[in-house]
Amino acid sequence: MTVAVAPSRRYFKMSWERAPLLKGKTIVVTGSASGIGLETARVCTAMGAKVLGIDLTKRFDHVEEFYRADLSDGATIDALIDVLPKGIDGIANIAGLPPTAPADKVLAVNLFGLKHLTLGLLPKLNDGASIVNLASLAGFGWPDAIPAIRASETVHVDDAARFASDHQITNAGGRSYFFSKEALIAWTMQNRWTWRDRGIRMNTVSPGPVDTPILGDFLETLGARAEEDARIMDRPGTPQDLAPIVAFLLSDMTTWIRGTNIPADGGMSSNILCDMHGLSS
Repeated sequence: MTVAVAPSRRYFKMSWERAPLLKGKTIVVTGSASGIGLETARVCTAMGAKVLGIDLTKRFDHVEEFYRADLSDGATIDALIDVLPKGIDGIANIAGLPPTAPADKVLAVNLFGLKHLTLGLLPKLNDGASIVNLASLAGFGWPDAIPAIRASETVHVDDAARFASDHQITNAGGRSYFFSKEALIAWTMQNRWTWRDRGIRMNTVSPGPVDTPILGDFLETLGARAEEDARIMDRPGTPQDLAPIVAFLLSDMTTWIRGTNIPADGGMSSNILCDMHGLSS
């Protein structure tokens, strides 16, 4: 009798690290100095990619080249776009600020700066490139924020403070963070076919709570809500849980996935949906 044995976590990790899914590709990773961004840079490098890392904090681990940049400032982003090379095969937009940061900075980095950089790099992307945006379970409620999402569509990164003031988006209760992720998910879906004549696709990955240096900021901001999530979940996620998903979306194995938001949250979004629709046991 043959008994099938599930692969261990270690075996799985070794398996994908040997897979050259990104061999020969040039991948831009923002937020490459810590957390999910650092792990994504490591995974992409292990898969054969040349990684161009971007962060405000200098760190050269797992990157071929490093660019220090403040992604809340339009002029800095423009300069970054100018110096990055042509021939980019993928962008992993992972840089982000937690909800404890000033609301205008959260919106600037997590949403407006991300869009500014991505759109500015389009002429430097190869045909068939993949763009992966790191959203969040916090963006789950995007359908309830359509008016503000619509109003945000043409906002320049340098106008983040005005937008936050006009729409009363503060960091109270994490609202600035939640909105930045809601609008990011919507923007990704809206652009599902925008660049398909060049074969360029864009998708999002939405983690739940992840054990990174900013997890404490979320616990501080969300309070009882975070405690409830912790009670339901078996554990928070880790960068090692998320980075392989981002890398997979950057690979040529996902060319038919367009404008999709992939929950990677340990089952939290499914739990919410079951509660919403009376399917909880």
